[in-house]
Amino acid sequence: MHVGLEEASRQLEQAIHDARVSFDCIALEDLDRAHTNAITARAALDAAENAIRVALEAQRSEEPAEDGSS
Repeated sequence: MHVGLEEASRQLEQAIHDARVSFDCIALEDLDRAHTNAITARAALDAAENAIRVALEAQRSEEPAEDGSS
């Protein structure tokens, strides 16, 4: 697996965790902590999206070279 995709997977797991914590904090009426964890979940999602985009661009840039070498 591409290193960037491993990072994307890790970031998505972190986003899931932070979203769950935010959900639980809302139920406990701890809105400040819920807000903080919602922000960190969003940041993790953004990081995952970026890592996936970079891996996708790298994959696309390799495709023409593979096609031309046949």
